[in-house]
Amino acid sequence: MTADNVVPVRRGTPRLHEWLTRSIHDLAPAIVAELVERLPVYSTLPPEQLRRDIVQVVQRALRGFAAFVRDGGPPDSGDLAALRESAIRRAEEGVPLDAVLGAYFVGARYLVDAFLREVDHHEDPTAVAQLPGQLLTLLQPVTAAVLDGYLRVAQASWSADRDAEQTLLNALLDGKPAGEAAARAGVALPPGYLVLSVAVGRHPDETAPGVDPLIAARRKVRRLRAELRHQTRGTALVTLAADGGLVLLPMPVPADALTAAHWRDLADLVDRLSRQCGVTLTVGAAEAESDGVPDAARLAAEVRQVASTAGRGPGVHRLSDVLLEYQLSRPGAAHAQLAALLRPVAERPDLLDTLQAFLRCALDRRETAARLQVHPNTVDYRLRRVTALTGLDTGRSHDLLLLHAALAALGRPPGHRA
Repeated sequence: MTADNVVPVRRGTPRLHEWLTRSIHDLAPAIVAELVERLPVYSTLPPEQLRRDIVQVVQRALRGFAAFVRDGGPPDSGDLAALRESAIRRAEEGVPLDAVLGAYFVGARYLVDAFLREVDHHEDPTAVAQLPGQLLTLLQPVTAAVLDGYLRVAQASWSADRDAEQTLLNALLDGKPAGEAAARAGVALPPGYLVLSVAVGRHPDETAPGVDPLIAARRKVRRLRAELRHQTRGTALVTLAADGGLVLLPMPVPADALTAAHWRDLADLVDRLSRQCGVTLTVGAAEAESDGVPDAARLAAEVRQVASTAGRGPGVHRLSDVLLEYQLSRPGAAHAQLAALLRPVAERPDLLDTLQAFLRCALDRRETAARLQVHPNTVDYRLRRVTALTGLDTGRSHDLLLLHAALAALGRPPGHRA
């Protein structure tokens, strides 16, 4: 709310205006003393700053309120600008926003109490009745101005911090010396990193009727970033879009000293993020020290892709989890021929999905049917069609090995249509 669209109120009584004008120089230091007592952060400010800057701000606010009471119109734009500048200074000094806003309400409460002590309720009931409403009306544009000033500094600081962290992330991904970039970002390089390639599923809001999917996607990314910061020790370096991205989690030990407990902690973190943000997270993970981040980032992305192709589902996947599939998916003389074995069913996603699920379910047709939500006889029929079209029988051990290898070489995630 701006000064121009404040709803005008009736002019205050002469008694209130006269008392305010007469009492400003006594009220201002008394209100500052109340701030020091009620808001601990103000007691940490230098005494000279309290006596000069803060007292002057309170005096300006009181004069503005006195004019507001006298005239009944919108607050003076110059007064609002002064309060905005004061909020900018408090933000630059690191005074918390709740204390900056709280100061105005503490001051308003003190002002009401002081006036009630001064005036006889029966002698001037109009002034007593009007004061709370006038204060609340004025506090609307005042708090808007204070928030505007404070958030300008906060957003500029946040942007600078994020830019510095992005520069550090780029240096690590490019394999460049990162010490200087880390110092600019105010980050101590950790002994090691867990490098995560993350695929982010859609949030239900992104497909909900009447909801802008772009807004829902941005909200999803903001929530993921916020939860990562909240739940990570140290500074996680993050680059995320709506469908995924890259995360560098700082670790307290070098890459070769990571234990099973560290990996369990990572799995728990990903599970919490998924639940709290309402999205599926499929993560390829690799460990590295600072100079090994580029290779680890490539490996993590490859592991995630292989895990998705193999139908491993959401969660954390390491190279050790997909060793066979990873190796079979690497380029080589046999790679194209292995993929070609499934060419006859490449246009039949129902058959490929059934084959993948059957292999993932340890050749259990009933579990496969439950996973696909079809009848077990449907599974049998589809597997017979795979055999008829490819010549490879899921009942023969040698053919099973070839089918595993062919699926890995094909590199097709479940549900994908060619």
